Amino acid sequence: MGASTLSAGTAAWILFGMFFAQLALRVPVAVALGIACLPILLIEDRLWPMILVQETFNAYNSFILLAVPFFLLTANLMNVGGITDRLVRFSRALVGHFPGGLAQINVVLSIFFAGISGSSTADAASQSKLFIDAQRKEGYDDSFSVAITAVSAVLAVIIPPSILMIVWGGVLTVSIGALFLAGIIPGVMIGLVQMATVHAYAKIRGYPTYPRATLAEIFSGFMVSIPALITPFIIIGGKIFGWFTATESACIAVLYAGFLSIIVYREMDFKGLWLAFSDTGRLSAITLFCVGTASAFGWLLAYYKIPEALLVGVSAWEMGPITTGLFIAGVFLVVGCFLDAIPAIIIVGTILQPIAALAGLHPVHFAMIGIVSLAFGLVTPPYGLCLMIACSIAKIRMIDALKDTMIMLIPMFAVLVLLIMWPGMALLLPSLVEPDFLK
Repeated sequence: MGASTLSAGTAAWILFGMFFAQLALRVPVAVALGIACLPILLIEDRLWPMILVQETFNAYNSFILLAVPFFLLTANLMNVGGITDRLVRFSRALVGHFPGGLAQINVVLSIFFAGISGSSTADAASQSKLFIDAQRKEGYDDSFSVAITAVSAVLAVIIPPSILMIVWGGVLTVSIGALFLAGIIPGVMIGLVQMATVHAYAKIRGYPTYPRATLAEIFSGFMVSIPALITPFIIIGGKIFGWFTATESACIAVLYAGFLSIIVYREMDFKGLWLAFSDTGRLSAITLFCVGTASAFGWLLAYYKIPEALLVGVSAWEMGPITTGLFIAGVFLVVGCFLDAIPAIIIVGTILQPIAALAGLHPVHFAMIGIVSLAFGLVTPPYGLCLMIACSIAKIRMIDALKDTMIMLIPMFAVLVLLIMWPGMALLLPSLVEPDFLK
């Protein structure tokens, strides 16, 4: 077999140069990844353009990826079927009396929603429609309302079931059950620091609170929410205890959300069902197209052994576990600003995995550092998809919400550093519930 026409360095410059040039021209990420592959496929004698199509479709030949559209459909069924409204009522009874009551409800609802949907974009869209205008009427600043709605939406990729965890587990061969358990403590801690941030804002700016709910109101809110609150236990518990796979759990979540919306709460008609399916189809197409073109991009990186070349350089630094964790977080934080989380996992995750293993990081710990770091990219420009959605619904410029967003990310970053320094935050629950997940 003859040598490649291009060297690894030249191929890397063409791939990444083409990709970032297109991002500067505001070409959609999924399209930019695919187009960046074409010059290499045309120049290299042993390759041809149809490989782009072949590798893109090879990525879709994955049973695990079926979970992505099903979890998106679950989230949409929740929104149109009255499930979200019940969770809002219960959240208000729990935390409405805290300073900044409506914003506190926003965060708590994101925690509940995250345990069911797994999609931050679906959370950002639904929460923005629910809360931004309502907070505006109660005297909250637009920048604060947009920032807390967008920032709390990222919990959906950290608290299980998470679409990113499913993709990470499938691409990097990590136990999805272990990832589900590993995300609980970091996710809840980030939710708590967000509530503390709201508390501080409310005290400084004088945001309103609601009267404290009575025990009867809390009990009533809990009772009507029980069917919805059971959903994460069905999804996560079923996966952890081996009752069904991640994909099967997503299917069961759809059936259960449909049952609640149509039979129990009786709030979803045919129009609502059609809306849920059409939104799911659109979001799934965007998400899975990213997976396909990112896989083709990653295939070319592997073909030219670019990850190995990068690994040699980084390995020479001889970093310890904490330094390596901070380095990995830094890479994902930067990449997340420009790239969607799913292609970032496929491309960057595979490059960093050997570096993490060399430093002695457990695969589950490495995964959680990567997922939490990528969550920041959902609200940081120029990509910042959740922030973009919230700003679009609020009809304000992204730059106007940027200051408050950056302030809210500071305590979240402290949790990320704690996660890097204390692996037990990610590994404690998997080791207690099912130690075999960590083998």
